[in-house]
Amino acid sequence: MDMDVLIFGGGIAGIWTLDELTRRGYDAALLETKSLGSGQTISAQGIIHGGMKYALQGTLTASAANIRDMPNIWRECLAGERQPDLSAAQVRSEKCYLWQTDSLTSRLGMLGARIGLRTSPAQVAMDERPAALVDCPGNVAELPEQVIDPASVLDAFRQRHKDRLFQISGRSVSIEHETDGAITSISACPSDNGQQLTWQPKLAVFCAGSGNANLMRQLGFDQPPMQLRPLHMVLLRGNLPELNGHCVDGAKTRVTITSAKDRAGRTVWQVGGQIAEDGVRMSASRLFQRAADDLQEVLPSVDFRDVEISSHRVNRAERSTVGLKRPDTFQMIEEANWIAAWPTKLALAPLLAEQIAEIARKRIGEAQPVDHESSHSSTPCPEVAAPPWEQSLEWQPFIDFLDSETQQRHAA
Repeated sequence: MDMDVLIFGGGIAGIWTLDELTRRGYDAALLETKSLGSGQTISAQGIIHGGMKYALQGTLTASAANIRDMPNIWRECLAGERQPDLSAAQVRSEKCYLWQTDSLTSRLGMLGARIGLRTSPAQVAMDERPAALVDCPGNVAELPEQVIDPASVLDAFRQRHKDRLFQISGRSVSIEHETDGAITSISACPSDNGQQLTWQPKLAVFCAGSGNANLMRQLGFDQPPMQLRPLHMVLLRGNLPELNGHCVDGAKTRVTITSAKDRAGRTVWQVGGQIAEDGVRMSASRLFQRAADDLQEVLPSVDFRDVEISSHRVNRAERSTVGLKRPDTFQMIEEANWIAAWPTKLALAPLLAEQIAEIARKRIGEAQPVDHESSHSSTPCPEVAAPPWEQSLEWQPFIDFLDSETQQRHAA
């Protein structure tokens, strides 16, 4: 089957790229070996960053500059005011809060966040603070950064492109190529063990996260130029207030908290930031104790007694950098007739998709009118992955990790 572009990976990067290409008229399809978003996208906290967390040291960093326009682009898509129309997706919150530990460096960091950004924090009066932040000793600000539900965004794309999303068996993927690395054909079997399918794309795009390594090895990259930066995320569920935002300590994000609801109607907190970075080297029990210590300090008014805690690990796949540092923006490798791409941040997916579409235009030319009816109606379409807290995890009472003074204070 001849086609313009074949995409590997049904995370936010791959599925947004599929949408961008098909809107421009290209004959494109996407292959996924698991479920849509499994891995990085479904584990994302969903904050559409505007660069604040990268400017806490008081300067406009490259990371902040590259991401500062993203909140407006996403906001318009989520409102149905521009393409892709994501108005069917869920916006968990229209804003995030930014609060500080009571230190001089933290106060300076708050000022630094105002430099050169499209989304600047606005001070929140004491009587307008959310309940969770009433007793925080430092300043509290509000950021116009939306918090989206990644699963609902993926499902909005899925509904738009059901006839171009194909679930395949990962073990069956075979890439044939010339000596110069140019891909001649790609073969795979549907996940239900159907007949092998073979594509002959003019351009192949690898947006498979950590899976890019295996795809690139088939093209002769014994050591693919990519890196994995792990996180160990904390999950809390129970009688918790809704809260979305960052607690900053100097130039670092001490904790980032986003809220969702699980199937039982309980509030779920995803807790990232520095605690998730440090937690990579910790066992679950040590991470739980660290979470208890940090959260009691930065959220003194929250009652955590009727709460359970768990954790999960996720790898951030990126193009390799010196010292395993986070790239400043999305990354790509362009070779022969294929591209390997990594979005770096969920919020950067629109920019990455536009760049790939421009490469397609230069390589393939303007899109030609084609019959976009699917010829693979019998191939299963992948479902959207379940969020981490709906997966098989072990939960423990959070009260077991709280200090006695905190327990007694909330009991009183």
